[in-house]
Amino acid sequence: MSETGTTVPGPRAGGATVAVDPAESAWADYVAAARQLDGVRRAAATAAGEQARSVAAAREELTAVRERLAPQQARLRELGLPAISLVPTPPEVTEAARSMAGGPAAVLAALRAAGGWADAADDTLSARGLPRLARWPARPRNLLVYGPLALVVPLLQLALYALAGAGPVTALALLVGLPLPAVAFMLGWLAVGRLFRPRPTDRVDRTPRFGALVCLIPAVLTAAVLLLAMLPG
Repeated sequence: MSETGTTVPGPRAGGATVAVDPAESAWADYVAAARQLDGVRRAAATAAGEQARSVAAAREELTAVRERLAPQQARLRELGLPAISLVPTPPEVTEAARSMAGGPAAVLAALRAAGGWADAADDTLSARGLPRLARWPARPRNLLVYGPLALVVPLLQLALYALAGAGPVTALALLVGLPLPAVAFMLGWLAVGRLFRPRPTDRVDRTPRFGALVCLIPAVLTAAVLLLAMLPG
């Protein structure tokens, strides 16, 4: 537009010209800038909201971790651990600060990891007797349950044969003992789940095939030995 208020033609591709209204062009630029500013404002508000939620969650997690660590520290002192061992060393403090340098989200992740370590410490401190065996390899641990149950009936049958000899009483004991390996296996399966579970939410590997073999092999061997002993010479 010229000084007299007339529209100034603008360039067009191919050498042609088109009339461009400076007011419309300025308005389009203003709308584009406003939209961009609104997008930036919304992104900033979302980031601020997420950061505020992370800060609140980190504070709650910090309170929970402190409540967990206080009784553990007292318990460790009762067990004779020196107090100096319960204080983090400068390198540990530096490493922890470096891992949380990413802001509230990184702090929250670090605190949740500390909560997991506190859970593991609770399990270790409370593990005594049979719960401590829960950390053994599954087969040796379960053998402590399946093995004695599997030997009860064969030992009784051998003792009965030693007392009564090759007679109808021993034969009846063999017949009665046929289904008992399955009973021993079921009892062992239940006992393994009861005895070797560190926490109610944990699942225990009961090694069912291994347990079935442990319960079956002594019964089969005992039955074979008694049958051979009862055969007429």
